[in-house]
Amino acid sequence: MLIKAGVDITRLHREIRRSLNKVEDIFNKYDEELIITSTFEGNHSTGSLHYANEAYDTRLPKYNRAEIKQEIGDALGKQFIILLEVNHIHIGYDPK
Repeated sequence: MLIKAGVDITRLHREIRRSLNKVEDIFNKYDEELIITSTFEGNHSTGSLHYANEAYDTRLPKYNRAEIKQEIGDALGKQFIILLEVNHIHIGYDPK
């Protein structure tokens, strides 16, 4: 796993932080490098889970994007929000 310069994962809360290893395993299965591109820093929508330290973004994999997104969702469960965005995958923890 790589972390983009300036990104701080230390403030991520327990459950979202625990997801990093599972997500990395999925990326590795597809011979992709997991790169964390954002946590709380940056500009996110108002009320974003990023600002609550419950979300992170990853660089898009080169291939198999939909499959990787689906596997992440299956591995993490319904309390996680997995969004395939234009330029990243958003992973958030929302136990509501």
